Amino acid sequence: MTSVFDTATKAIAIGSDHAGFEYKEAIKIWLVKEGFTVKDFGTDSLKSVDYPDFAHPTASSVENGETAFGILLCGSANGVAITANKHQGVRAGLCWDNDVAKLVRKHNNANVLCIPARFVALPLAQEIIENFIQTTFEGGRHATRVGKISC
Repeated sequence: MTSVFDTATKAIAIGSDHAGFEYKEAIKIWLVKEGFTVKDFGTDSLKSVDYPDFAHPTASSVENGETAFGILLCGSANGVAITANKHQGVRAGLCWDNDVAKLVRKHNNANVLCIPARFVALPLAQEIIENFIQTTFEGGRHATRVGKISC
C-alpha cells in the first residue's frame, strides 16, 4: 500500500480527552498503517478527564521538536486549542473541514491540529488530517503575520 502522506515527516504527537478517546485510538492505528510514528499522550479510556492534562504534553512535544505535528481531539476542540496555544512554539488550529485544515497550514503555519470529535465524523477527521499534513506554509505576507503572533 502506498501512503498518501510524506512519511519523511517526523513523528506525530496525539492527545485527547475522554470525548476524543475513540477517535484518537482509531487515528493512531490508521497513522501507523500509513507509516508514521505516533507518540500518544493519552488519555487511555472513556473515563472523564481534564483536557489540559493531555493537551500540554502534546503541545510540548511539538514545541520542543520531538514531533513534527500534533493532533488534539476533544468534544468541541476549543479547550485543547486554547491550551495548546499557550505554548510559544505552537500554533494550534481548530479544524472542522478540509478547507480550514488547508488554510491553517497555508496562512498560519499551524503545527497542531485540533479536531472537534463530537461534530466531525471519523472519515472526515482522517481527511482533515491528510490535508493538514500535506499542505505547506505559503510564507510571504503570511510569514510576516505569523511572526507577529508570539508575545
